[in-house]
Amino acid sequence: MRTRADRARQVADLLRRQVLHGQFGDRPLPLEAVLAREYGTTRNTMREALDLLRREGLIDRCPGVGTTVAGEKYPHGLHRLLGLAETLHEHGQVVNEVRSMTIIEAPAAVAGRLRIAEGEPVVYIERLRRLNGVPLSLDLTYIVTDVGEPLFDADLAHNDIFVLLERIAGQPLGSAELTVEAINADPHTAAVLGAPRGAALLMVERLAHLADGRPIDLEFIRFRGDRLTMRGHLSRQEHP
Repeated sequence: MRTRADRARQVADLLRRQVLHGQFGDRPLPLEAVLAREYGTTRNTMREALDLLRREGLIDRCPGVGTTVAGEKYPHGLHRLLGLAETLHEHGQVVNEVRSMTIIEAPAAVAGRLRIAEGEPVVYIERLRRLNGVPLSLDLTYIVTDVGEPLFDADLAHNDIFVLLERIAGQPLGSAELTVEAINADPHTAAVLGAPRGAALLMVERLAHLADGRPIDLEFIRFRGDRLTMRGHLSRQEHP
């Protein structure tokens, strides 16, 4: 027999989607009894499912007020290669705080990905990125020097690096290799992002190529897991 915890997890998954897609808007969620009837479960199971979402930071449960959505999670698409401001333009203004920008010798792991010699100079940029003034991500970026050095004179606070790189290179970006995993925030990252120590983060490693196939930009991005969700469209059909 399935336990109540199993059923609560199943219900939480369905409710989570409703919350993330804004189906409740600014209104309180329906009462436990109403949700329980809608999902064909018991009130105890529904209470446990709601508690799971509360611990994730998606909802608040306040006596006399009810259950409300705690804060908006912003959707980051995975079906196109876009910068953060391009991706979230409908949700507000992205402003970048450049915490570090310098030229370093490429570590072996970076050089191999960018197809350059170990120790060859690369431009290193560390940015704290805010959406509507709220910390969203900490980005560590390595860029090949011929397109990276002109960025020292660019407005990095109000522009996506992708847009600037295309202008400098004189050609569009073509594709990127992407890895997404869950990590816990170390004390320093948590402090920079204004998140609790050990908070769940989405770690994105992305290697962007120009249209001619040359890799030029390697990024390690730590997103606050309570403020962003990854979305995409997948096709089972193979492409030639």
